Amino acid sequence: MNQAAAGPLEGIRVVERSAGVAAAAAGRLLAAMGAEVVLAEDPAGTPLRREPPFIGPGISALFAYLAAGKRSVVVDGATALHRLADGADILIDDTPVEDRVALGLDPAAVRRRYPRIVHVSVLPFGASGPKAGWRGEEVNLIHASGEGYLLPNGLSVELFPDRPPLKIHGHFACWQAGVAAVLGALSALWSSTGQFVDISVQDAALAVGAFAIQRLGDGEVEHRTTRSFRFGGVIECRDGYVELLTLEDRQWQGLVKLMGDPDWAADPALADPVSRSAKGKEINARIRAWALQHPVAELVARAQELGVPMGRYNTPAEILAGPHENARGIFAPVAMLGLGPVPVLSAPVRFGPDALPLRRGPPDLGADQRLLAQPAAEVA
Repeated sequence: MNQAAAGPLEGIRVVERSAGVAAAAAGRLLAAMGAEVVLAEDPAGTPLRREPPFIGPGISALFAYLAAGKRSVVVDGATALHRLADGADILIDDTPVEDRVALGLDPAAVRRRYPRIVHVSVLPFGASGPKAGWRGEEVNLIHASGEGYLLPNGLSVELFPDRPPLKIHGHFACWQAGVAAVLGALSALWSSTGQFVDISVQDAALAVGAFAIQRLGDGEVEHRTTRSFRFGGVIECRDGYVELLTLEDRQWQGLVKLMGDPDWAADPALADPVSRSAKGKEINARIRAWALQHPVAELVARAQELGVPMGRYNTPAEILAGPHENARGIFAPVAMLGLGPVPVLSAPVRFGPDALPLRRGPPDLGADQRLLAQPAAEVA
């Protein structure tokens, strides 16, 4: 397999000890870019194997995605774990802080044993500080980051003003942490010195709300009833919904043209962005009344021609059948026992004209025990 087809991280070996989504997401991204990622699993397997929903008998949809492209080795105790880690370039670990010393996974022990390894710790509140020992699930972390306080907003809060704070669907905070872990791991790997990378899921999710933090510094506390771009957001059309976001003046001009240059948009009071923001509620009312008269496909196609940032809300089936997605080849068929080929997102990035390959599906527990046959030093 040539380097372009294999991915930019071909030849990099990663050992992943993960019980949660954030660490597993980091490993998944590294695997997608060509690294050999080996799951170090307890005899019962990672808890992610048992996480609903299931797409077949005993097949967790979440695990199937997160583990695609990886290998699996059962490690029963510290000796086997360290044997597996010998020779690895990156170690990803979400073992709770209080359990690390017994396994030789505390930062000092890992550094002594593997002076050149990049040790990536991924924990709800980081590996240091007063909350280092705290556990946290996705719902806790979304609200601990402040993001839950700001949701729902825009059209959702207008339609349902009494709705309480919401958790974003899925594992939003953990995905942010997974991306942060990958960026930290690759930056450290580049240094060729061996480093400890401490990732806090709360911190990673907090960074998403940068605008809210900036406004807090300006003395304004954002709330879900006020947090929104002054106009745009989720817009209902004749046969579905779109997301509209016009941050630049040229995008506003494109939107005006898209709407057929209505007389109200020629008002001098709408000439500059500040005055437009002040009239956001009025503008939104006009945009929504106009959009209801048009089908989604027509608006999105025309918006793209005019440079207006607008995208449709698709169903999963529409995404899989989408011409853009298929032209880019971002879904690859993966064979799963009893299900046949299942389309799975290969990678959210690419490094050339072709999509990165998805070389294998999720591994069976212990499918790669042969990897433990390599020599290992005694556990420190």
